[in-house]
Amino acid sequence: MASPVPSVSELVAEARNLYGQVFGGEAPQVAVCAPGRVNLIGEHTDYNQGFVLPMALPLVTVVVGRQTPGQDVTIVTATKDADEPRRVDFSIPTDGSALAPGSPSWANYVKGVIHHYRAPPVPGFRAVIASSVPLGGGLSSSASLEVAFYTFLQQLKPDDSDKVAKAVSCQQAEHTHAGVPCGIMDQFVSVLGREGHALLIDCRSLEATTVPLSDPSLVILVTNTNVKHSLTGSEYPTRRRQCEQAASILGKPSLRNATMKDLEDARDKMDNVTYRRARHVIEEIERTAQAAEALKRGAYKEFGKLMVESHNSLRDLYEVSCRELDELVSAAMEVEGVFGSRMTGGGFGGCTVTLLQAHAIDRTILHIQERYSGTPTFYVTTPSEGAQALSLS
Repeated sequence: MASPVPSVSELVAEARNLYGQVFGGEAPQVAVCAPGRVNLIGEHTDYNQGFVLPMALPLVTVVVGRQTPGQDVTIVTATKDADEPRRVDFSIPTDGSALAPGSPSWANYVKGVIHHYRAPPVPGFRAVIASSVPLGGGLSSSASLEVAFYTFLQQLKPDDSDKVAKAVSCQQAEHTHAGVPCGIMDQFVSVLGREGHALLIDCRSLEATTVPLSDPSLVILVTNTNVKHSLTGSEYPTRRRQCEQAASILGKPSLRNATMKDLEDARDKMDNVTYRRARHVIEEIERTAQAAEALKRGAYKEFGKLMVESHNSLRDLYEVSCRELDELVSAAMEVEGVFGSRMTGGGFGGCTVTLLQAHAIDRTILHIQERYSGTPTFYVTTPSEGAQALSLS
């Protein structure tokens, strides 16, 4: 069956309890949360300035804490990772110099947010993190952490930036301190997500259009392969470089500006791999715009067909799928009541996302469990709200 997802109030209680244990019974004064996300369609298009169609998840990262005198910071995470310390202590430089990344690696996301916060200098603080977003599952635990911490800092020292600027600051944090040249999608939907809606994001203009997704007869099933292939770290920058190379050959600022005719006309100027990468992106941008229109019309079969086309393109042209993801998609598509399924996120493991009729959920989960060679985790989800401050009373 589907995994139970702890509520926001349960995560806050967990974080408060840990805060009291670590800091000698002191109580936090501030609590915030920010969601992870699942991308319905539009994969590897965001750093090509294309369209994406994600939604915020009920899986969230919670931060509780309080401001302290001086510039010292202590952060503790409730997430248990055998390889990394759960506590980090550092001081925020007062001379404007950057906080250097280091160990543990999860703290680099926070250091990046502090560095790019739009109302410096950031005061010292103590904080505890609790999260229901699975790590490394392609549901953007990193953006959830970045946006939660930015929202936390806004409670300590308000800034005057709008929500889009906030998302951009969090994206910059990931670039400079985690070393991941990600697009804007994850941070954007974690900030601007709307309950009952997917978000069509134009990654060139940074404009977002809400797309209603609140039909009670529909659910979104997120299935975690629970595998993570080590290719992820090296392959992402490679794909990005290949796309930039293709755009350069086509004489375009990005692949968003290219058409399939442009690509076919220049086919003899690029190698086969570069061609396949560009073809995926150009077609995926078009697919995503079509899918948003289908969703607005309630044309769920059409939407599902586009999801499967997206998966096949990611598998065959972009080459970021893996056996486990392909197995999950194939199994889901065998069940009556399933409209569409595809890998979501960077690839090489992580999750699939499936659009299906609510009455088919138990049958679908059972069928996937029977067909999948691993041990998947299931989340039955609906579109949720973006980052927000919470009451501790």
